[in-house]
Amino acid sequence: MMIVMKPTATEQEVQAVIDRVQSVGARTHLSRGEELTVIGAIGDREHVARLELEGTPGVDRVVPILKPYKLASSQFKHGRRTVLEIGSRKIGGENFALIAGPCTVESREQTLETARVVRDAGAALFRGGAYKPRTSPYAFQGLGQEGLRLLAEAKRETGLPVVTEVMDSRDLEAVLEVADVVQIGARNMQNYSLLSEVGRCGRPALLKRGLSSTLEELLMAAEYILKEGNEAVILCERGIRTFETAYRFTLDLTAVPVLKELSHLPVIVDPSHAAGRRDLVTPLSLAAAAAGADGIIVEVHPRPEEAICDGAQALLADEFAAYAERVQAVAAIAGKATSAVAV
Repeated sequence: MMIVMKPTATEQEVQAVIDRVQSVGARTHLSRGEELTVIGAIGDREHVARLELEGTPGVDRVVPILKPYKLASSQFKHGRRTVLEIGSRKIGGENFALIAGPCTVESREQTLETARVVRDAGAALFRGGAYKPRTSPYAFQGLGQEGLRLLAEAKRETGLPVVTEVMDSRDLEAVLEVADVVQIGARNMQNYSLLSEVGRCGRPALLKRGLSSTLEELLMAAEYILKEGNEAVILCERGIRTFETAYRFTLDLTAVPVLKELSHLPVIVDPSHAAGRRDLVTPLSLAAAAAGADGIIVEVHPRPEEAICDGAQALLADEFAAYAERVQAVAAIAGKATSAVAV
């Protein structure tokens, strides 16, 4: 349940409520806004209810959260949306962030060239895979530690925060040395032990929707991260598996407004993996921006015909600036301000 404190509540009154909730074995999550302080109580509902917190000094009201995903629920923030600050960039609320880079880090030349291109075009963050989940065990799995080193170099040169995927909790420490945002891919969305580890690491997490997952399952996965005290979670719609075979996945754009209704977390869209085709990426990106997405994560490569992984869906680096301008214009029409690095 959600315990809404009065605007006049003192720190002692807030702490007293937290202590009482924890005394019955429940967890507490404190959320402070400009006007309201909210304490989320996660645990046995009957035990918390027996505390009869209504009327306790400093308490305004107690509101039950009916959704199974308590911390991800829009109720928990009492109508306020979460805005994440990654360096000087913002994701969520009225902010639109363009995240761009190669599917996988292949070489120093490819990585740095792409990083410069996306920075100059106004991208807010740089994406690149050092570890890659592949359907075939014989396919390229990423450069690993060398890939992380190249991402770190790109970060130093361009000033762009880095988004990169972690597949195994054993690699998390190394990833955290480079990543400003830790990505959890679609195939790991329900890897609950990994989600909990990422929650405990405290670094912002980008959580992609599973190939055949419902929105409730996505939000329950986010809950695993949130319950560990990490409130910086970005939800990502990247296409789901349907009966259609004309393209790789079906991009569920309805998920954008629905997730914003159900949750306070930022919602971004990955048109590259949904489309699987370069010619579809731009129209899907424009549609996502128009639907109110808080950002887009897209693949870019200087020579996609030579790409080791997913070259067919990567935007051409020399066309990226024009793409970014179009997408940002639509985002502005939807009421979003671009969150980018100054060059």
